[in-house]
Amino acid sequence: MTDRLTGDRYVNPYTDFGFKMLFGTEMNKELLISFVNSLFDGKEVIKDLTYLNTEQLGTAETDRKAVFDVYCENEKGEKILIEMQRGEQQFFKDRSVYYSTFPIREQGRKGEWNYELKAVYVIGILNFTFYDEDSDYFHHEVKLVDINTKEVFYDKLTFMYLEMPKFNKTENELKDMFDKWLFVLRNLSKLMSRPDALQERVFTKLFEAAEIAKFSKQQYDEYEESLKAYRDWQNTIETAKMKSREEGRVEGIEVGRRLERIEMARKFKASGIPADIIAQNTGLSENEISEL
Repeated sequence: MTDRLTGDRYVNPYTDFGFKMLFGTEMNKELLISFVNSLFDGKEVIKDLTYLNTEQLGTAETDRKAVFDVYCENEKGEKILIEMQRGEQQFFKDRSVYYSTFPIREQGRKGEWNYELKAVYVIGILNFTFYDEDSDYFHHEVKLVDINTKEVFYDKLTFMYLEMPKFNKTENELKDMFDKWLFVLRNLSKLMSRPDALQERVFTKLFEAAEIAKFSKQQYDEYEESLKAYRDWQNTIETAKMKSREEGRVEGIEVGRRLERIEMARKFKASGIPADIIAQNTGLSENEISEL
């Protein structure tokens, strides 16, 4: 059985259901550990993860709550927050920083406490780009840095962002586990079989978990709803972009026409033609003509 909506063999990880099934369940914790370790690239090696409550409340009942996609901690008590961002938001960076405050504040202790904190990592998998002009720079690692010395001022708060639309490596170009994980995230729902380059045991588990034919009826129904929501979201974004381009095109035409009228009015004025006659022929007001 493939997905009735698309004919896909494997689940779409950009859907809420697909992402949380692959990375947010205890039975697939091995996938999450492998993925996060590939991001750390040896700078940190996670041996185990414990899933935490994804719904976070503020310090008071009136505070705004936050709901994370995946929230966990490693064996050292360091917090890892992972978000699949399906579309661009106006204040995405603000939202990301705001979310980071929850795993920081929850470490506070009543009574005597010296304010020592465990590290917090915020990982954003982005289905959009920050900067279109730099097509090769897609893996951002952000820390608090002293502007003058260029040294890391505080190394316990790290933001990692992956601009997925910029990752375009083919199967033959995959060099390491980081490449392979990004290839899977970018292409999983398009694949009809497991690529030869992904022979590690963790990918055996991933492809088995992601195969739609193995879903229970309840899982499949939940996935269909999640996929419909994802498609609606994508269509909304594309429609907004299309309208924006059309409005920009129309606005550009109007600006061009106005510039033509202004240039014509300048020539008429230089020829000594009265302002009222120029206004009749260009559509500009006499005040506008007098300022030329």
